[in-house]
Amino acid sequence: MPGPVTPRRRPRRPAVRATALGAALAALLAPSLTACGGNSSGAAGNSTLKWATSSFPAHWDPVVGGSGAQFRALALTYASLTRVNEKGDAVPDLAESWKYNAEGDQVTFRVRSGLKFSDGEPVNAAAVKAAVERAKKQKNSALFGDLTSIRSVEAKGQDAVVHLTQVDYQIPQLLGERVLQIASPKAARKPAALDQNPVGAGPFTVTQVIPGTKAVLKKNPDYWDAKNIHIDKVELTSAPDASTVVSGLRTGVYNFADIDPRQAGEAKKAGLDVFVQPGYNAANISLNVNKAPFDDDKVVDAVRYAVNREEFVDKLTFGYGKSTDQPFPPGYIAYDPGSAEKYPYDPAASRKLLAKAGYQPGELKLKLVIPAEDPAAEIVQSQLAKVGIKVTIKIDKNWATPFFAKDLAFSLYSTTGRDSAVQTLTAHFGPDGPLNLSSPYQPSGFPRAVAEARRTPIDDPRYAAKLRAATRAGLDTKALVFTYSSPNLFAKSSRISALPKNPAHLNWTGVTVGGS
Repeated sequence: MPGPVTPRRRPRRPAVRATALGAALAALLAPSLTACGGNSSGAAGNSTLKWATSSFPAHWDPVVGGSGAQFRALALTYASLTRVNEKGDAVPDLAESWKYNAEGDQVTFRVRSGLKFSDGEPVNAAAVKAAVERAKKQKNSALFGDLTSIRSVEAKGQDAVVHLTQVDYQIPQLLGERVLQIASPKAARKPAALDQNPVGAGPFTVTQVIPGTKAVLKKNPDYWDAKNIHIDKVELTSAPDASTVVSGLRTGVYNFADIDPRQAGEAKKAGLDVFVQPGYNAANISLNVNKAPFDDDKVVDAVRYAVNREEFVDKLTFGYGKSTDQPFPPGYIAYDPGSAEKYPYDPAASRKLLAKAGYQPGELKLKLVIPAEDPAAEIVQSQLAKVGIKVTIKIDKNWATPFFAKDLAFSLYSTTGRDSAVQTLTAHFGPDGPLNLSSPYQPSGFPRAVAEARRTPIDDPRYAAKLRAATRAGLDTKALVFTYSSPNLFAKSSRISALPKNPAHLNWTGVTVGGS
């Protein structure tokens, strides 16, 4: 997962990189899919990928839905300026190369010539400019907080000149599949329509969407790397109940699925290929220090000491995860070993802090608001009960609205991270961070430390140390208590060839299904 440290390049020198629904539902949907030339049954061609996903896009507009785990599905139809390789480094996608100016506050991306979106519109710098501006300004954008380093984009034919608000060598990593999946500017003029009818320049084009349920896609012959896409058709299905995913894989209703760690053993017994994809995932307990009782540092610290991270690992990851007290898994380049175990599990210390804060056992009562039933919430409830805090769990299906409006006091969140480590840090600890429930609060030393990391080229020998210093500064936060990290798990039929091990991403380049 960590990116390698390569020979140092001076900041003044231009930096160049050329670099499920189940069988019954499947049968139910067959007539509508046949109407658009498809077939959702097991009789589909050998080059059909039948993917059951628990992250089926609620939104197909990448500005709205591109930041969460659904970015993997959106990447079927949208391409980005860059993508990552197996080392986690940015490599070309729609941009064939990029170059920084001497000061490091401007980067020019050269967009490949002769490409077009699935609606026939040209792929050029104007499309990049439109995508960035929409991500920054559209009211329902989930990405505006990720683009604070970008002041403006200037379109010069195939050259997209990105003007920055600060020196930031993270931009090529940032403008990839998670943050800048590029839609046709013409289609994006009607965001509501784009939200259910995606128009991109990725490896596949959507032929049908049944909202919340299923999407059918076909290979895009105009994709820049179409010669290395060997899958002719994709049937993307919203995953059914977890208990039936493996049976659907076994019977051929699906041939690929993202799975829960508890399903891995059953999948292996069924003869399926189970593989672990490296990722940047981390879960946390989110506190709002602007609201009582977390405006009292003693209560915050009491919660920190009450958390037993190993219990989350043992009960939720089935041997695949690790405990983490940072927004990254241990071993990742941005993980700071010096900050590990800053607040170890110590229920006695927790009870003493609560007493100092004036709370008798059972007197402090909290409401934990989450979007859906989650065993992690029950673990939090149990652990805090042991130190005398009573937690009531409330499920709010519209949880995202108060969470991102910073109206909640106490919640849970799990992140897939970003390809840019700095962006993961600012998302959690920055004043505009979408994952910072306490915005605009931020740790006092964080702005300076994160700016240092931004202005250090990624191939500079000092980069890792600067990055870890930024992590260390961010961990002074009172707003987040990190718990555990679990990798991405997938199961597939043996007829699907091995996938590239790009961290956090699914890359279908070179992948074959059956004899395709």
